[in-house]
Amino acid sequence: MGVREGFEELYGTAPEGVWAAPGRVNLIGEYTDFNEGFVMPLALPHTAVAAVSRRTDGVLRLHSADIEGPVVELHVDELVPLTNTSWAAYPAGVVWALREAGHAVTGADVHLASTVPTGAGLSSSAALEVVTALALNDLYELGLTGPELARLAQRAENDFVGVPCGIMDQTASACCTEGHALHLDCRDLSIRQVPFDLASQGLALLVVDTRVKHALGDGAYAERREGCEEGARQLGVSHLRDVAYEELDAALARLSDERVRRYVRHVVSDDHRVDRVITLLDAGDVRAIGPVLTDGHASLRDDLRISCEELDLVVATANAAGALGARMTGGGFGGSAIVLVESADVDTVTKAVTEAFGSAGYRAPRVFPAVPSAGARRLS
Repeated sequence: MGVREGFEELYGTAPEGVWAAPGRVNLIGEYTDFNEGFVMPLALPHTAVAAVSRRTDGVLRLHSADIEGPVVELHVDELVPLTNTSWAAYPAGVVWALREAGHAVTGADVHLASTVPTGAGLSSSAALEVVTALALNDLYELGLTGPELARLAQRAENDFVGVPCGIMDQTASACCTEGHALHLDCRDLSIRQVPFDLASQGLALLVVDTRVKHALGDGAYAERREGCEEGARQLGVSHLRDVAYEELDAALARLSDERVRRYVRHVVSDDHRVDRVITLLDAGDVRAIGPVLTDGHASLRDDLRISCEELDLVVATANAAGALGARMTGGGFGGSAIVLVESADVDTVTKAVTEAFGSAGYRAPRVFPAVPSAGARRLS
């Protein structure tokens, strides 16, 4: 059953429209966004889809086709941050953020369904937020741009849900375009669409969802964010973005805490890796980004220490089987890795990784191509 039909069955009338917003995978630039650095995500074909209608009585009704349970009924005047721990906090937080920003959202009926894998580090939560924000923006004629919707969605996740994420996930979902990666400057939020047509180059980017999420990751994001902020404070800069790559060794020598030193080294070097990837893509040398991806994985594994055995196995196995490069992507401790391969080698690399997981006693991973896709849009 589609979301339109599901909406009609739930609420007894047709929705005013249907919208979609994608998940994302990050090509390069990890844990750099909250350091006001650079990231380079691309939108996936997997989307959160929402059928939505306005209400004028202050009632917000939310339902997910993917989660068993009744319609969640809330009141827009009674939305309070950090009080809802269910999936409904994400769309409810968007309503709260819109109203906090002075937009007269007077309620809605919402029915959601998503094909973005949850727990895979592919921003399923950002997709829920952005699709809700876009639908309400259109229905209430708020006139907000994609970057503005992304900022509101981020505020919903930061302040209402309580997750201290950066701006990358929501911006990717709201602003990516088909056939491109998005170069985002997380300081001024300027964006550039970088052509990334892999198929025309005889290449593919695989996502390998390990289907694991280790409890060690609980709180790790916030701890690393705190460590990065401490590094910036010790170095006398507002954010690690301000530490030049050429001055990294000198900066590290000024830090006494080994943990903070590792975090600073990763962030500054990953910003530099984003620059390297941009330079290579602008030159049309797509294959040459492979080693940059693998180098980024080593930094995430050794300096940020957010990898795990399953992710390391994907990277090592894929590269040994002929991949051009690979790295973990997202928050770490499970989730997904990306693998750049020749199109002719997709089956070989997929088979090698799947067999390696079987030999290690792990659950079979989910492998699919990351086709650079369109950002949030209205479907009907």
